[in-house]
Amino acid sequence: MHAETVEEHQFVSLDGYDVPVFSRWSYTTADPYAVTLSFRADRGRWVEWCFARELLVAGLGRPTGEGDVRIRPDLAGGADQLLIELESPDGYAVVELGRAGVARFVASTHALVPLGAEGAFVDVDAFIAEVTKV
Repeated sequence: MHAETVEEHQFVSLDGYDVPVFSRWSYTTADPYAVTLSFRADRGRWVEWCFARELLVAGLGRPTGEGDVRIRPDLAGGADQLLIELESPDGYAVVELGRAGVARFVASTHALVPLGAEGAFVDVDAFIAEVTKV
């Protein structure tokens, strides 16, 4: 099973300039602990950020994250926006998303795999077999 939504009117702040980009959230039961936020960079080429679904859930209500991905409601601009900070050796970006759209996406992931039930969707034996056949 796979749940995916596409958000078209989101903005990424790069070097102080707002640049409209297409973004896509995706979630699959094959990797039930993670969500992926993708940005279309060029024709058909997507830049993907994969991070914990629990981080996204927590970030809807309060500032969270200490590493390369930090999420928080935009308290200054209103509760209807969610800010996601992405940092890598290649750069830094702040993504501003509609909070309601992200909350709908999160709800669709919970319909597939309730929070806390992810372990039932992970085949640990298959993972160990793949890792040990090196």
